[in-house]
Amino acid sequence: MGDAADLYGLIGHPVEHSRSPLIHRLFADQTEQRIEYLLIDAPPGRFQSEVGRFRARGGLGLNVTLPYKLDAQRLCSRLTQRAAQAGAVNTLAWQDGGLLGDNTDGDGLVRDLSDNLGVDMRGSRILLIGAGGAARGAIGSLLRAGPVELSIANRTADKALALAAEFSAAGPVQGRSFESLEDGFDIIINATSASLSDEVPAIPAAAVGPSTFCYDMMYSSRPTAFLRWATAGGAAGSADGLGMLVEQAAESFLLWRGVRPDTGPVLDEVRRGLD
Repeated sequence: MGDAADLYGLIGHPVEHSRSPLIHRLFADQTEQRIEYLLIDAPPGRFQSEVGRFRARGGLGLNVTLPYKLDAQRLCSRLTQRAAQAGAVNTLAWQDGGLLGDNTDGDGLVRDLSDNLGVDMRGSRILLIGAGGAARGAIGSLLRAGPVELSIANRTADKALALAAEFSAAGPVQGRSFESLEDGFDIIINATSASLSDEVPAIPAAAVGPSTFCYDMMYSSRPTAFLRWATAGGAAGSADGLGMLVEQAAESFLLWRGVRPDTGPVLDEVRRGLD
């Protein structure tokens, strides 16, 4: 009998359809790491106790999904710079006697866009749709990618304006109403959950030009409503958020294990599993 595998997992509600166990198993196989990865469904009011139970079993790290990214932040003794900037935590790691909180979502998004999809963000005009947690987690990383402009647009414009004001010191970001959007964006990112209900945010068609790349943080086996809208509007290219899921997981794996997996083959295998 060898040593027991190191224990990691995903906590949220619900979690049963998550592809994270497959992703981390493929990462572990590729990098020859011995880990066990659990799914922990924590009903409302049970998040903190479930984290405690996991740690008592010897758990070393957790991914955190909806609705607990703010609760996770409150448990941490230390935050990475990107987690503090995002105001939310999606990765927990027990290190040096304390609980470290990180947020890998934004860097996972940027890595998918730049490395996997070949989208050049430096000097670009980016439109980010939505002003909730998914948008917040992406803004810092998008600004670090060097756009000339990052516009945040939301159905309730006041929320977009307030979110942009929070990040004003980090780069060229502004809040917008949908009605104020003109044409010419190089990249449009949908950070709303509208695609889950097969809907499209009320983005003016003029926002999409012949060189626009459209990205939906949601993913599916078929093009999402937003991606269908983008194609119909003449966008130059489009992609869903499955690559973001794999890339943010790789960021977590790097934090936990000190090695970065090759995400390309993993993304291909996970994509095949959607069909």
